[in-house]
Amino acid sequence: MHDLVIRAGTVVDGTGSPGRTADVAISDGVVTDVGRINERARQVIDADGALVTPGFVDVHTHYDGQATWDPLLSPSCWHGVTSVVMGNCGVGFAPVAPDRHEWLIGLMEGVEDIPGAALSEGIQWGWESFPEYLDTIEGQRRVVDVGTQVPHGAVRAFVMGERGARNEPATAADIEAMAEIVRRGIEAGALGFSTSRTLAHRAIDGEPVPGTFAAEDELFGIGSVLGELQTGVFELAPAGVLGEDLAAPDKEVDWMRRLAAATGRPVTFALTQNNADPGAWRRQLDLAAEAAAEGVPLRPQVHGRTVSILLGFSTFHPFNFT
Repeated sequence: MHDLVIRAGTVVDGTGSPGRTADVAISDGVVTDVGRINERARQVIDADGALVTPGFVDVHTHYDGQATWDPLLSPSCWHGVTSVVMGNCGVGFAPVAPDRHEWLIGLMEGVEDIPGAALSEGIQWGWESFPEYLDTIEGQRRVVDVGTQVPHGAVRAFVMGERGARNEPATAADIEAMAEIVRRGIEAGALGFSTSRTLAHRAIDGEPVPGTFAAEDELFGIGSVLGELQTGVFELAPAGVLGEDLAAPDKEVDWMRRLAAATGRPVTFALTQNNADPGAWRRQLDLAAEAAAEGVPLRPQVHGRTVSILLGFSTFHPFNFT
């Protein structure tokens, strides 16, 4: 007898095969059979008219604060998501100096419109280093799996203080220190490193996030850690996503491609369309395809749906985009 049989659903297994009507049997938490199942089960779910799929992996989330207190990570868990990746776009909550707690909250609130009051109340700040943050995440009970990346904004501010927060150029010593923090984070279990270069991402005070104007020596200096360790991804929101610089999309792909080639590690970036240059996304996609054909792991993050932003006077974003 099976523990569970899901009957008559449209099974889409994630391999690229067409969906098909089938039953799915589960015992001891493991899928044991897919097809026509006649055996009895302790529990039966009638999935006629519904899709039956593996759990979805959401590679771009911002649960960095919520993951420290919420075992559900809603709303993702309500929609078939069983694994999430956070620490995207260079924003997150580690490493952090004791006097930078509210500053990092303001960074996340500005970029992602997550209420700062909720973050201030929910985050207990039982860490300073990135490995300590991972320990905090590991200690939480939860219904979905989580992975995270080392965020550039937090690292820059931790190493450079106000110079980093104000986007001043990094010195060689700064870059070495940031690279070491990223190294320790990845060795402790981080999935990679993330940054943001778009003017769409601003802190609650309206300032561009740390790393927006980082020079190539900083980006490649930190990215080289991934190559040395031969693990981890380099994720970013590239410049030009709002159409603020029409030359940016092509320039961004150029250095991202060179970084991926130099390190041998995946560089993944948000692929978006803007009104100022509606065809830029196609050029970036074609350039990424050319890179892939040469064995260079340059991978756009393509949205599965139209992306929208809820605008209102109670949010920061209406003023952010003026």
